[in-house]
Amino acid sequence: MPTVDDILEQVSEFGRFQKQAFLTLCLLSAAFAPIYVGIVFLAFTPDHRCLSPGVAELSRRCGWSLAEELNYTVPGPGAMGEAFPRQCRGYEVDWNRSALSCVDPLAGLATNRSHLPLGPCRHGWVYDTHGSSIVTEFNLVCDDSWKVDLFQSCVNLGFFLGSLGVGYIADRFGRKLCLLATSLISAVLGVLTAVAQDYPSLLLFRLLQGLVSKGSWTSGYVLITEFVGLGYRRTVAILYQMAFTVGLLLLSGVAYAIPHWRWLQLAISLPAFLSLLCYWCVPESPRWLLSQKRNTQVIKIMDHIAQKNGKSPLADLKKLSLEEDVTEKLSPSFADLFRTPHLRKYTFILMYLWFTSSVLYQGLIMHVGATGGNLYLDFFYSALVEFPAAFIILATTDRCGLIRPLAASNLVAGAACFVMIFLSRDLHWLNITVACVGRMGITIVFQMVCLVNAELYPTFIRNLGVMVCSSLCDLGGIITPFLVFRLMEVWQGLPLILFAVLGLAAGGMTLLLPETERVTLPETIEDVENLGRIAKPKENMIYLQIQTSERTGT
Repeated sequence: MPTVDDILEQVSEFGRFQKQAFLTLCLLSAAFAPIYVGIVFLAFTPDHRCLSPGVAELSRRCGWSLAEELNYTVPGPGAMGEAFPRQCRGYEVDWNRSALSCVDPLAGLATNRSHLPLGPCRHGWVYDTHGSSIVTEFNLVCDDSWKVDLFQSCVNLGFFLGSLGVGYIADRFGRKLCLLATSLISAVLGVLTAVAQDYPSLLLFRLLQGLVSKGSWTSGYVLITEFVGLGYRRTVAILYQMAFTVGLLLLSGVAYAIPHWRWLQLAISLPAFLSLLCYWCVPESPRWLLSQKRNTQVIKIMDHIAQKNGKSPLADLKKLSLEEDVTEKLSPSFADLFRTPHLRKYTFILMYLWFTSSVLYQGLIMHVGATGGNLYLDFFYSALVEFPAAFIILATTDRCGLIRPLAASNLVAGAACFVMIFLSRDLHWLNITVACVGRMGITIVFQMVCLVNAELYPTFIRNLGVMVCSSLCDLGGIITPFLVFRLMEVWQGLPLILFAVLGLAAGGMTLLLPETERVTLPETIEDVENLGRIAKPKENMIYLQIQTSERTGT
């Protein structure tokens, strides 16, 4: 009895049809990058100081340069570890006094400036930037700086809540319908974010976009892996995630060209509408249709794939699909993820791996960003590191499988964080280099855990399994902004200790998962239970008909 992979071998595992579908879905992957990390540019915090109308008038009267104005009127940095830096306090002085001189105007008020009273910025702030961000527009600094963390946490909260529902929708109503609906809603919400007039509206649109945007990306990931044959499945999955990296590089360039956050948000949201091309270029997954007993559509899609790839139509498709009518339609259930001992173990381990990858990935970006440097170049260079990560995966998985490289990458990321604890802050380039090694390691983990996740669940709960397990990634994203910056207030190396422990533990837990190298995608829960006991990869086969008791070679 031929399998889905056998049929794809006959019509071409990665022919013209699959290439067209892959390139279309890559647009979706690239468009997801600004949603995930666009906060770096949308909410950048420039250097700032208290706005004082009296200071501005005195500066004009005296003809001060900017450096002189800062030297005469802005407090010093204060004591180490002080909660309110110079950006958040100003001298409690009446700058409109006519007696103030133009040379060191505060000298006549106190012999030592440190004796002058300081107070909060009552008239707002002055920002040293030629552009704008949500920080500068809504004054999210000083006592309100936590609102920037909340802005990013809202999208991750949306990812988390959406993971619980969108995955079920994709498995219950189809990958394509889920992909189209979530892509359209995400694009519209992106435009609404660009025109939001207040901070609560920003949070609402950000949360709603998070609810659907990750589901759209994941549906595209599952869809493309189910369209190609066994020999190309991992390659297209990794390249699909590389499209996300391309989106990161493009984001840094667009952000540099458009320094105003509303226009930037609009520029990164409008291309998302191109994902609607999937309606014409990408059909529904034949594997999902088979699990839902929709045989007629399977025949049409397989014939269409054969024609697009220049192959002859398969004469035995109708006969095979008629035999499938006697089988039972399978519906996804959240309980299926924990139904058997092996599924329970895989689900809990994958949840932890997703959580760790998110905390380390976003945490390293934030930690490196807090050390200063050029915002656009630092982001660009760190994104470039993700390309070698993809090539390392492609070069090692065929020889070593998935599990050992995944475990090693977790260990590298954890070890890099551990080394950074002992590096001096003065060794800036060494810190950046080690951080990039850790970033590359955790990028490999991010790309591989998604692939492993998809290969450890049967078709009828595959999308649900990926979404539920990856929801722990979103939970990590919710707490990471608060976690990093609050721990850095205690000690700068404290977040790195946490990252090291998480990464090293993840490396050990990865080795408890079964290897799926050259094993066809499992179709039933029984197939998953037998993954660790299969001696030959081709013994685990995906039938054109859904069966739970009859297996080839047994």
